[in-house]
Amino acid sequence: MKVLVTGCSGYIGGQTAIKLKDLGHHVVGVDWQMLPTHLRPFLDKFIHEDFGSQASLLDLMQLQPDAVIHCAGTSLVGPSATKPALYYDNNFVKTKRMLDTLVSNKFFPRIVFSSSAAVYGETLLPCKENDHLSPISPYGESKLMVEQMLRSYRSAYGVDSVSFRYFNACGADPKGRHGQAANATHIIARVLESVRDNQQFTLFGTDYDTEDGTCVRDYVHVDDIVAAHVMAINNMEVPQGVYNLGTNQGVSNLEIIKHAIKITQMDLRIVNGQKRAGDPAILTANAERFTAITGWKPKYTFEETIEHAWRWYNR
Repeated sequence: MKVLVTGCSGYIGGQTAIKLKDLGHHVVGVDWQMLPTHLRPFLDKFIHEDFGSQASLLDLMQLQPDAVIHCAGTSLVGPSATKPALYYDNNFVKTKRMLDTLVSNKFFPRIVFSSSAAVYGETLLPCKENDHLSPISPYGESKLMVEQMLRSYRSAYGVDSVSFRYFNACGADPKGRHGQAANATHIIARVLESVRDNQQFTLFGTDYDTEDGTCVRDYVHVDDIVAAHVMAINNMEVPQGVYNLGTNQGVSNLEIIKHAIKITQMDLRIVNGQKRAGDPAILTANAERFTAITGWKPKYTFEETIEHAWRWYNR
């Protein structure tokens, strides 16, 4: 297949390109960021543009891909509270521009959209797709807005889409070819870089309503997420709609630290910081819907996930 990956220079987009190329697909990537050198072998073409730019949209229509895996966007919960305009523009407005281009040209490739567990906010656990949605950050709101737009565009214009609500992507390519960029803000990346560089680590929030007082999240390996992307474009029997991707298991921030110390066999200096705005205490997934349809299951254990990430950061 001919597949366009938006945000291909990033963490999930880059791993998606690797998996697609491994499987023999023709892969075109678009990103405003330069393509990292290690990803160049996995793209047949790289478009160095913002995915919502006129030039990028012209390339999209000339390419006529079979599928668009839409990973581009701005993805941090905390900063979205202080810079909401950036998040609504990058995540919603530019996606609308892309969809409007497809609609005006009556061209409807399958779109696989990177949504987020942030659309749930504080809800009953584990989260199910039909639970009440009440995001508590502009980031989560912007992702929910795109989901709603895809649903209405599907009904009105025939846009074909699958949205995946990720629950904390983590880990690195199992073969060591790709991982998160340096200075990433996600906790596993921050912990491992702090261990590696012998730097102090700030633990944000120790008084949450959880067993050990720290946030609990459902961590799913990035390669497991990418496997779901492949299923969504290879198997058009996958119904359009929204699916959770997670493990149905929560891991606390303190447990992450303990795993990291055990796997790296190194110490970590910890200081306690304030809670971050927009962070619910617990967020875990029920991913049974996608599993029932496709047989998808997380392949990697949490320990393997930490090991893969450590191999990447310590390369």
